Amino acid sequence: MGITTCLSTAFKNTTILTAAALLTAAALVTTAPQSNADTTQTTLPDYVIYRFGHPPEIPSGPVDPDLITAMRVAFIDSVTASTWGDDQDAALTTLIESGDPRVVWPISDMMRFVGNSGLNAIMADAAGQLLGINFPDGNYWGRTTDHLMAWRVPAPTDYLAVKRAIFTSLVPGWDKLFVEGDIDWRHVSWGGVLIDDRPFDTTDDACNCIPGADNPEVTAVDGADWLADDAVVFGITVNDEHRAYPRRIMEVREMVNDTLGGRDLGIPYCTLCGAAQAYYTDDLPDGIARPVLRTSGLLIRSNKVMYDISSHSVFDTFTGKAVTGPLLDEGVTLQQASVVTTTWGEWRAAHPDTTVLAEHLALGRDFNFRNNRDANGPIFPVGDTDPRLPVHEDVIGVITASGQPIAFPRVQAVAALARGDDVNFENIQLVLDGGGVKAVNETGEDLGSHQAFWFAWSQFHPETKLWPL
Repeated sequence: MGITTCLSTAFKNTTILTAAALLTAAALVTTAPQSNADTTQTTLPDYVIYRFGHPPEIPSGPVDPDLITAMRVAFIDSVTASTWGDDQDAALTTLIESGDPRVVWPISDMMRFVGNSGLNAIMADAAGQLLGINFPDGNYWGRTTDHLMAWRVPAPTDYLAVKRAIFTSLVPGWDKLFVEGDIDWRHVSWGGVLIDDRPFDTTDDACNCIPGADNPEVTAVDGADWLADDAVVFGITVNDEHRAYPRRIMEVREMVNDTLGGRDLGIPYCTLCGAAQAYYTDDLPDGIARPVLRTSGLLIRSNKVMYDISSHSVFDTFTGKAVTGPLLDEGVTLQQASVVTTTWGEWRAAHPDTTVLAEHLALGRDFNFRNNRDANGPIFPVGDTDPRLPVHEDVIGVITASGQPIAFPRVQAVAALARGDDVNFENIQLVLDGGGVKAVNETGEDLGSHQAFWFAWSQFHPETKLWPL
Protein backbone atom coordinates (compact mmCIF):
# COMPACT_ATOMS: atom_id res chain seq x y z
CA MET A 1 0.00 0.00 0.00
CA GLY A 2 1.31 3.44 -0.90
CA ILE A 3 2.48 5.66 1.90
CA THR A 4 1.50 9.30 2.29
CA THR A 5 2.46 11.86 4.85
CA CYS A 6 0.76 10.86 8.09
CA LEU A 7 -2.67 12.46 8.03
CA SER A 8 -3.36 12.17 11.74
CA THR A 9 -2.72 15.08 14.06
CA ALA A 10 -4.62 13.48 16.91
CA PHE A 11 -3.50 14.68 20.33
CA LYS A 12 -0.99 17.05 18.79
CA ASN A 13 -1.78 19.79 21.28
CA THR A 14 -2.98 17.69 24.20
CA THR A 15 -1.78 17.35 27.76
CA ILE A 16 0.62 14.46 28.20
CA LEU A 17 1.60 12.51 31.27
CA THR A 18 3.91 14.34 33.61
CA ALA A 19 7.38 12.96 34.35
CA ALA A 20 6.24 12.31 37.92
CA ALA A 21 3.25 10.28 36.74
CA LEU A 22 5.45 8.25 34.42
CA LEU A 23 7.94 7.51 37.18
CA THR A 24 5.10 6.46 39.46
CA ALA A 25 3.79 4.10 36.79
CA ALA A 26 7.24 2.62 36.32
CA ALA A 27 7.57 2.02 40.04
CA LEU A 28 4.17 0.34 40.15
CA VAL A 29 5.01 -2.11 37.43
CA THR A 30 8.24 -3.16 39.12
CA THR A 31 6.81 -3.49 42.62
CA ALA A 32 3.30 -4.81 41.97
CA PRO A 33 2.74 -8.45 42.96
CA GLN A 34 2.18 -10.98 40.19
CA SER A 35 -1.42 -11.76 39.32
CA ASN A 36 -2.87 -14.82 41.05
CA ALA A 37 -4.42 -15.93 37.74
CA ASP A 38 -3.01 -19.03 36.09
CA THR A 39 -0.55 -18.13 33.38
CA THR A 40 0.08 -19.86 30.09
CA GLN A 41 3.06 -19.63 27.83
CA THR A 42 2.40 -20.20 24.18
CA THR A 43 4.78 -22.71 22.64
CA LEU A 44 6.69 -20.74 20.06
CA PRO A 45 9.11 -21.88 17.35
CA ASP A 46 12.79 -21.58 18.18
CA TYR A 47 13.30 -18.97 15.47
CA VAL A 48 10.75 -16.70 17.16
CA ILE A 49 12.58 -16.94 20.49
CA TYR A 50 15.90 -16.33 18.72
CA ARG A 51 14.65 -13.14 17.09
CA PHE A 52 12.22 -11.75 19.66
CA GLY A 53 13.29 -13.35 22.92
CA HIS A 54 11.01 -15.04 25.43
CA PRO A 55 7.54 -13.54 25.83
CA PRO A 56 6.26 -12.29 29.18
CA GLU A 57 3.85 -14.37 31.21
CA ILE A 58 0.30 -13.89 30.02
CA PRO A 59 -2.70 -14.41 32.32
CA SER A 60 -5.06 -17.04 30.98
CA GLY A 61 -8.17 -15.94 32.86
CA PRO A 62 -10.62 -13.17 31.99
CA VAL A 63 -9.31 -9.64 31.84
CA ASP A 64 -9.99 -7.76 35.06
CA PRO A 65 -13.11 -5.54 34.62
CA ASP A 66 -11.13 -2.60 36.01
CA LEU A 67 -8.73 -2.95 33.07
CA ILE A 68 -11.60 -2.94 30.59
CA THR A 69 -12.81 0.31 32.16
CA ALA A 70 -9.27 1.73 32.06
CA MET A 71 -8.93 0.88 28.35
CA ARG A 72 -12.19 2.63 27.59
CA VAL A 73 -11.18 5.73 29.54
CA ALA A 74 -7.67 5.86 28.08
CA PHE A 75 -8.58 5.20 24.47
CA ILE A 76 -12.29 5.55 23.70
CA ASP A 77 -12.85 8.62 25.89
CA SER A 78 -9.65 10.30 24.72
CA VAL A 79 -10.35 9.91 20.99
CA THR A 80 -13.99 10.90 21.46
CA ALA A 81 -12.97 14.13 23.20
CA SER A 82 -9.70 14.56 21.24
CA THR A 83 -7.86 15.20 24.47
CA TRP A 84 -5.65 13.46 27.00
CA GLY A 85 -5.97 14.53 30.60
CA ASP A 86 -5.82 13.41 34.22
CA ASP A 87 -8.37 10.62 33.73
CA GLN A 88 -6.25 9.15 30.94
CA ASP A 89 -3.12 9.50 33.09
CA ALA A 90 -4.78 7.44 35.78
CA ALA A 91 -6.15 4.88 33.32
CA LEU A 92 -2.76 4.30 31.71
CA THR A 93 -1.21 3.90 35.15
CA THR A 94 -3.81 1.24 35.93
CA LEU A 95 -2.93 -0.62 32.74
CA ILE A 96 0.79 -0.54 33.52
CA GLU A 97 0.22 -1.59 37.13
CA SER A 98 -1.74 -4.65 36.00
CA GLY A 99 1.30 -6.29 34.41
CA ASP A 100 -1.08 -7.84 31.85
CA PRO A 101 0.55 -7.86 28.37
CA ARG A 102 -2.84 -8.24 26.69
CA VAL A 103 -3.64 -4.57 27.25
CA VAL A 104 -0.70 -3.59 25.04
CA TRP A 105 -2.80 -4.22 21.91
CA PRO A 106 -4.86 -1.02 22.24
CA ILE A 107 -1.77 0.86 23.40
CA SER A 108 -0.06 -0.17 20.17
CA ASP A 109 -3.09 0.83 18.09
CA MET A 110 -3.10 4.23 19.74
CA MET A 111 0.61 4.77 19.05
CA ARG A 112 -0.09 4.40 15.30
CA PHE A 113 -2.21 7.56 15.31
CA VAL A 114 -0.86 9.83 18.05
CA GLY A 115 0.84 12.83 16.49
CA ASN A 116 2.34 14.14 19.73
CA SER A 117 5.84 12.68 20.06
CA GLY A 118 5.85 13.04 23.85
CA LEU A 119 2.61 11.13 24.32
CA ASN A 120 3.75 8.53 21.81
CA ALA A 121 6.97 7.97 23.77
CA ILE A 122 5.03 7.61 27.03
CA MET A 123 2.77 4.99 25.50
CA ALA A 124 5.85 3.22 24.14
CA ASP A 125 7.31 3.22 27.64
CA ALA A 126 4.11 1.65 28.96
CA ALA A 127 4.20 -1.01 26.21
CA GLY A 128 7.88 -1.65 26.85
CA GLN A 129 7.33 -2.20 30.56
CA LEU A 130 4.44 -4.58 30.00
CA LEU A 131 6.27 -6.59 27.34
CA GLY A 132 9.80 -6.33 28.71
CA ILE A 133 11.27 -4.75 25.55
CA ASN A 134 13.02 -1.51 24.68
CA PHE A 135 13.22 0.67 21.59
CA PRO A 136 16.84 1.39 20.64
CA ASP A 137 15.85 2.62 17.17
CA GLY A 138 12.83 4.66 18.26
CA ASN A 139 10.43 2.54 16.18
CA TYR A 140 7.86 2.38 18.95
CA TRP A 141 4.74 1.24 17.13
CA GLY A 142 6.45 -1.12 14.70
CA ARG A 143 8.54 -2.95 17.31
CA THR A 144 5.65 -3.20 19.76
CA THR A 145 3.30 -4.65 17.15
CA ASP A 146 5.91 -7.05 15.79
CA HIS A 147 6.45 -8.47 19.28
CA LEU A 148 2.74 -8.77 19.99
CA MET A 149 2.23 -10.69 16.74
CA ALA A 150 5.29 -12.89 17.06
CA TRP A 151 4.49 -13.81 20.66
CA ARG A 152 0.81 -14.50 19.84
CA VAL A 153 -0.32 -12.24 22.68
CA PRO A 154 -4.12 -12.62 23.03
CA ALA A 155 -6.37 -9.61 22.70
CA PRO A 156 -8.08 -8.28 25.82
CA THR A 157 -11.81 -8.40 26.37
CA ASP A 158 -13.72 -5.67 24.49
CA TYR A 159 -10.78 -5.15 22.18
CA LEU A 160 -12.75 -4.65 18.95
CA ALA A 161 -14.86 -1.86 20.47
CA VAL A 162 -11.76 -0.03 21.63
CA LYS A 163 -9.93 -0.51 18.35
CA ARG A 164 -12.96 0.57 16.35
CA ALA A 165 -13.18 3.82 18.33
CA ILE A 166 -9.50 4.58 17.77
CA PHE A 167 -9.59 3.92 14.04
CA THR A 168 -12.91 5.57 13.24
CA SER A 169 -11.79 8.73 15.01
CA LEU A 170 -9.49 9.18 12.01
CA VAL A 171 -11.67 7.73 9.23
CA PRO A 172 -15.40 7.58 10.07
CA GLY A 173 -15.93 5.51 6.90
CA TRP A 174 -14.29 2.55 8.59
CA ASP A 175 -17.23 2.17 10.98
CA LYS A 176 -18.96 -0.34 8.68
CA LEU A 177 -15.79 -2.41 8.35
CA PHE A 178 -14.86 -2.83 12.03
CA VAL A 179 -17.41 -5.51 12.89
CA GLU A 180 -17.23 -9.04 14.21
CA GLY A 181 -16.30 -11.69 11.68
CA ASP A 182 -13.77 -14.27 10.62
CA ILE A 183 -10.86 -11.86 10.89
CA ASP A 184 -8.13 -11.34 13.46
CA TRP A 185 -8.50 -7.67 14.31
CA ARG A 186 -5.27 -7.74 16.33
CA HIS A 187 -3.31 -7.86 13.09
CA VAL A 188 -5.11 -4.99 11.33
CA SER A 189 -3.26 -1.69 11.15
CA TRP A 190 -3.39 1.56 9.23
CA GLY A 191 -1.47 1.76 5.96
CA GLY A 192 -1.19 5.56 5.94
CA VAL A 193 -3.93 6.28 3.38
CA LEU A 194 -7.67 6.85 3.48
CA ILE A 195 -10.47 4.60 2.31
CA ASP A 196 -11.53 4.55 -1.36
CA ASP A 197 -15.30 4.73 -0.97
CA ARG A 198 -16.20 6.12 -4.40
CA PRO A 199 -19.14 4.46 -6.19
CA PHE A 200 -18.54 2.03 -9.05
CA ASP A 201 -17.21 3.37 -12.34
CA THR A 202 -15.87 6.64 -10.93
CA THR A 203 -12.27 6.06 -12.05
CA ASP A 204 -11.77 9.69 -13.00
CA ASP A 205 -13.19 11.17 -9.81
CA ALA A 206 -10.50 12.60 -7.55
CA CYS A 207 -10.16 11.19 -4.06
CA ASN A 208 -7.85 11.52 -1.08
CA CYS A 209 -7.12 7.81 -1.37
CA ILE A 210 -5.48 5.21 -3.58
CA PRO A 211 -7.88 5.50 -6.55
CA GLY A 212 -8.99 2.13 -7.87
CA ALA A 213 -9.86 1.92 -11.57
CA ASP A 214 -13.18 0.61 -12.89
CA ASN A 215 -13.69 -0.51 -16.48
CA PRO A 216 -10.25 0.89 -17.39
CA GLU A 217 -9.46 2.05 -20.88
CA VAL A 218 -7.25 -0.36 -22.82
CA THR A 219 -5.27 -0.23 -26.05
CA ALA A 220 -3.88 -2.76 -28.49
CA VAL A 221 -0.15 -3.50 -28.66
CA ASP A 222 0.50 -0.68 -31.13
CA GLY A 223 -0.89 1.85 -28.65
CA ALA A 224 1.55 0.88 -25.91
CA ASP A 225 4.79 2.42 -27.19
CA TRP A 226 5.14 4.07 -23.77
CA LEU A 227 5.93 0.69 -22.21
CA ALA A 228 9.55 -0.48 -22.34
CA ASP A 229 10.17 -4.14 -23.12
CA ASP A 230 11.56 -4.73 -19.62
CA ALA A 231 8.60 -3.05 -17.86
CA VAL A 232 6.94 -5.44 -15.41
CA VAL A 233 3.35 -6.38 -16.25
CA PHE A 234 0.77 -8.69 -14.76
CA GLY A 235 -0.71 -10.85 -17.48
CA ILE A 236 -4.19 -12.38 -17.23
CA THR A 237 -5.93 -14.71 -19.68
CA VAL A 238 -9.64 -15.47 -19.51
CA ASN A 239 -11.39 -17.49 -22.23
CA ASP A 240 -8.45 -16.95 -24.59
CA GLU A 241 -8.57 -13.17 -24.16
CA HIS A 242 -5.31 -11.66 -22.86
CA ARG A 243 -4.67 -8.41 -21.03
CA ALA A 244 -1.55 -6.83 -19.49
CA TYR A 245 -1.78 -4.72 -16.34
CA PRO A 246 1.47 -2.71 -16.10
CA ARG A 247 2.97 -2.63 -12.63
CA ARG A 248 3.49 1.10 -13.06
CA ILE A 249 -0.29 1.54 -13.21
CA MET A 250 -1.09 -1.02 -10.54
CA GLU A 251 1.27 0.69 -8.07
CA VAL A 252 -0.88 3.81 -8.43
CA ARG A 253 -4.30 2.14 -8.56
CA GLU A 254 -3.82 -1.02 -6.45
CA MET A 255 -7.32 -2.18 -7.42
CA VAL A 256 -9.00 -2.68 -10.78
CA ASN A 257 -12.54 -3.84 -11.48
CA ASP A 258 -12.56 -5.08 -15.06
CA THR A 259 -14.24 -7.42 -17.54
CA LEU A 260 -12.13 -9.84 -19.59
CA GLY A 261 -13.17 -12.80 -21.72
CA GLY A 262 -16.80 -12.22 -20.76
CA ARG A 263 -16.04 -12.51 -17.01
CA ASP A 264 -16.05 -9.82 -14.34
CA LEU A 265 -12.85 -9.51 -12.34
CA GLY A 266 -11.57 -7.73 -9.25
CA ILE A 267 -7.78 -7.34 -9.42
CA PRO A 268 -5.95 -6.20 -6.27
CA TYR A 269 -2.24 -5.45 -6.23
CA CYS A 270 -0.44 -5.25 -2.90
CA THR A 271 2.84 -3.40 -3.37
CA LEU A 272 3.93 -4.51 0.10
CA CYS A 273 3.47 -8.19 -0.74
CA GLY A 274 4.62 -8.09 -4.38
CA ALA A 275 1.33 -9.80 -5.22
CA ALA A 276 -1.16 -9.12 -8.01
CA GLN A 277 -4.22 -11.36 -7.85
CA ALA A 278 -7.37 -11.74 -9.94
CA TYR A 279 -10.76 -12.76 -8.58
CA TYR A 280 -13.90 -13.57 -10.54
CA THR A 281 -16.66 -11.33 -9.21
CA ASP A 282 -19.48 -12.88 -11.21
CA ASP A 283 -21.19 -16.27 -11.19
CA LEU A 284 -22.17 -15.83 -7.55
CA PRO A 285 -25.26 -17.30 -5.85
CA ASP A 286 -28.64 -15.78 -6.75
CA GLY A 287 -29.35 -12.51 -5.01
CA ILE A 288 -25.70 -11.53 -4.50
CA ALA A 289 -24.65 -8.45 -6.47
CA ARG A 290 -21.24 -8.24 -8.07
CA PRO A 291 -18.72 -7.22 -5.41
CA VAL A 292 -16.98 -3.97 -6.32
CA LEU A 293 -13.58 -4.18 -4.67
CA ARG A 294 -11.86 -1.17 -3.18
CA THR A 295 -8.80 -0.38 -1.07
CA SER A 296 -9.78 0.19 2.56
CA GLY A 297 -6.59 1.95 3.67
CA LEU A 298 -6.04 -0.86 6.19
CA LEU A 299 -3.42 -3.60 6.31
CA ILE A 300 -3.30 -7.02 7.89
CA ARG A 301 0.27 -8.16 8.52
CA SER A 302 1.45 -5.85 5.73
CA ASN A 303 -1.12 -7.09 3.22
CA LYS A 304 -3.77 -4.74 1.88
CA VAL A 305 -7.31 -5.17 3.19
CA MET A 306 -9.89 -4.96 0.42
CA TYR A 307 -13.64 -4.58 0.79
CA ASP A 308 -16.82 -4.49 -1.28
CA ILE A 309 -18.33 -1.00 -1.44
CA SER A 310 -21.84 -2.40 -1.98
CA SER A 311 -22.10 -4.67 1.09
CA HIS A 312 -19.14 -3.31 3.09
CA SER A 313 -17.95 -6.88 3.44
CA VAL A 314 -14.22 -7.21 4.06
CA PHE A 315 -12.30 -9.79 2.04
CA ASP A 316 -9.10 -11.64 2.80
CA THR A 317 -7.05 -10.34 -0.11
CA PHE A 318 -4.86 -13.43 -0.26
CA THR A 319 -7.64 -16.02 -0.29
CA GLY A 320 -10.67 -14.19 -1.71
CA LYS A 321 -12.78 -15.20 1.29
CA ALA A 322 -15.32 -12.77 2.71
CA VAL A 323 -14.44 -12.35 6.38
CA THR A 324 -17.06 -9.86 7.57
CA GLY A 325 -20.47 -8.61 6.58
CA PRO A 326 -23.30 -10.02 4.49
CA LEU A 327 -20.96 -11.84 2.12
CA LEU A 328 -19.40 -13.71 5.04
CA ASP A 329 -22.92 -14.70 6.07
CA GLU A 330 -23.45 -16.01 2.53
CA GLY A 331 -20.16 -17.94 2.65
CA VAL A 332 -18.70 -16.17 -0.38
CA THR A 333 -15.17 -17.09 -1.48
CA LEU A 334 -14.14 -15.66 -4.83
CA GLN A 335 -12.50 -17.98 -7.37
CA GLN A 336 -9.06 -16.94 -8.56
CA ALA A 337 -7.71 -16.62 -12.07
CA SER A 338 -3.97 -16.93 -12.60
CA VAL A 339 -1.84 -13.80 -12.77
CA VAL A 340 1.48 -14.11 -14.59
CA THR A 341 4.20 -11.71 -13.49
CA THR A 342 6.48 -11.04 -16.46
CA THR A 343 7.79 -8.25 -18.72
CA TRP A 344 5.90 -6.41 -21.41
CA GLY A 345 8.24 -7.60 -24.14
CA GLU A 346 7.84 -11.27 -23.23
CA TRP A 347 4.08 -11.07 -22.70
CA ARG A 348 3.55 -9.20 -25.98
CA ALA A 349 5.67 -11.71 -27.91
CA ALA A 350 3.68 -14.64 -26.51
CA HIS A 351 0.31 -12.93 -26.89
CA PRO A 352 0.46 -10.46 -29.81
CA ASP A 353 -3.30 -9.95 -29.62
CA THR A 354 -3.14 -8.79 -26.01
CA THR A 355 -4.67 -5.57 -24.82
CA VAL A 356 -3.00 -3.40 -22.20
CA LEU A 357 -4.20 -0.71 -19.82
CA ALA A 358 -3.87 2.82 -21.22
CA GLU A 359 -0.95 5.00 -20.14
CA HIS A 360 -3.04 7.80 -18.62
CA LEU A 361 -4.19 5.45 -15.85
CA ALA A 362 -0.71 5.77 -14.30
CA LEU A 363 -1.48 9.43 -13.55
CA GLY A 364 2.04 10.36 -14.62
CA ARG A 365 3.65 8.40 -11.77
CA ASP A 366 6.22 5.62 -11.61
CA PHE A 367 6.92 4.57 -8.03
CA ASN A 368 8.84 1.28 -8.49
CA PHE A 369 8.40 0.38 -4.83
CA ARG A 370 10.09 -3.00 -5.30
CA ASN A 371 13.51 -1.46 -5.85
CA ASN A 372 13.47 1.37 -3.35
CA ARG A 373 10.90 1.70 -0.56
CA ASP A 374 10.60 -2.03 0.19
CA ALA A 375 14.11 -3.10 -0.72
CA ASN A 376 15.19 -3.85 2.87
CA GLY A 377 12.20 -5.87 4.00
CA PRO A 378 8.60 -5.24 5.09
CA ILE A 379 8.03 -1.67 6.23
CA PHE A 380 4.94 -2.50 8.29
CA PRO A 381 4.70 -4.95 11.20
CA VAL A 382 4.40 -8.62 10.20
CA GLY A 383 5.50 -10.34 13.38
CA ASP A 384 7.58 -13.46 12.84
CA THR A 385 8.32 -14.74 9.35
CA ASP A 386 8.89 -18.29 8.12
CA PRO A 387 12.70 -18.67 7.97
CA ARG A 388 12.77 -21.23 5.15
CA LEU A 389 13.28 -18.46 2.56
CA PRO A 390 14.28 -14.77 2.62
CA VAL A 391 11.27 -12.53 3.24
CA HIS A 392 11.32 -11.04 -0.26
CA GLU A 393 11.94 -14.23 -2.20
CA ASP A 394 9.48 -14.40 -5.10
CA VAL A 395 7.32 -17.52 -5.01
CA ILE A 396 4.51 -18.84 -7.16
CA GLY A 397 1.70 -19.82 -4.79
CA VAL A 398 -1.24 -22.12 -5.48
CA ILE A 399 -3.68 -24.38 -3.62
CA THR A 400 -3.95 -28.05 -4.62
CA ALA A 401 -7.20 -29.94 -5.16
CA SER A 402 -6.78 -31.42 -1.68
CA GLY A 403 -6.53 -27.92 -0.17
CA GLN A 404 -2.76 -28.00 0.40
CA PRO A 405 -1.02 -24.65 -0.21
CA ILE A 406 2.36 -24.93 -1.93
CA ALA A 407 4.96 -22.34 -2.92
CA PHE A 408 7.45 -22.66 -5.76
CA PRO A 409 10.46 -20.32 -5.65
CA ARG A 410 10.22 -18.48 -8.94
CA VAL A 411 13.91 -18.52 -9.92
CA GLN A 412 14.26 -22.26 -9.33
CA ALA A 413 10.96 -23.07 -11.03
CA VAL A 414 11.74 -21.03 -14.14
CA ALA A 415 15.20 -22.58 -14.42
CA ALA A 416 13.74 -26.10 -14.13
CA LEU A 417 11.03 -25.42 -16.71
CA ALA A 418 13.58 -23.89 -19.10
CA ARG A 419 15.59 -27.13 -18.89
CA GLY A 420 12.48 -29.08 -19.81
CA ASP A 421 12.00 -30.54 -16.32
CA ASP A 422 8.57 -31.15 -14.88
CA VAL A 423 7.61 -28.97 -11.92
CA ASN A 424 4.58 -30.48 -10.27
CA PHE A 425 2.91 -31.42 -7.02
CA GLU A 426 -0.32 -33.39 -6.57
CA ASN A 427 -2.64 -32.09 -9.33
CA ILE A 428 -0.49 -29.03 -10.05
CA GLN A 429 1.75 -28.59 -13.08
CA LEU A 430 3.71 -25.36 -13.55
CA VAL A 431 4.06 -24.07 -17.11
CA LEU A 432 5.78 -21.10 -18.68
CA ASP A 433 3.49 -18.43 -20.09
CA GLY A 434 4.70 -15.25 -21.70
CA GLY A 435 7.91 -15.16 -19.72
CA GLY A 436 6.19 -15.93 -16.43
CA VAL A 437 4.81 -18.97 -14.64
CA LYS A 438 1.32 -20.24 -13.91
CA ALA A 439 -0.23 -23.40 -12.52
CA VAL A 440 -2.53 -25.72 -14.48
CA ASN A 441 -3.90 -29.21 -13.91
CA GLU A 442 -3.38 -32.30 -16.06
CA THR A 443 -5.92 -31.06 -18.63
CA GLY A 444 -4.40 -27.58 -18.82
CA GLU A 445 -7.13 -25.92 -16.74
CA ASP A 446 -6.06 -22.73 -14.96
CA LEU A 447 -5.65 -23.23 -11.19
CA GLY A 448 -5.48 -19.58 -10.10
CA SER A 449 -1.83 -19.15 -9.16
CA HIS A 450 -0.02 -15.89 -8.51
CA GLN A 451 3.39 -14.56 -7.51
CA ALA A 452 4.08 -13.05 -4.09
CA PHE A 453 6.83 -12.38 -1.60
CA TRP A 454 7.56 -15.38 0.60
CA PHE A 455 6.76 -13.58 3.85
CA ALA A 456 3.26 -12.80 2.59
CA TRP A 457 2.43 -16.21 1.13
CA SER A 458 3.75 -18.08 4.17
CA GLN A 459 2.00 -15.94 6.77
CA PHE A 460 -1.37 -16.27 5.06
CA HIS A 461 -0.74 -19.95 4.41
CA PRO A 462 1.35 -21.01 7.44
CA GLU A 463 0.81 -24.68 6.58
CA THR A 464 2.31 -24.21 3.11
CA LYS A 465 4.68 -26.73 1.64
CA LEU A 466 7.78 -25.51 -0.17
CA TRP A 467 9.01 -26.96 -3.45
CA PRO A 468 11.26 -28.82 -3.94
CA LEU A 469 10.06 -31.09 -1.16
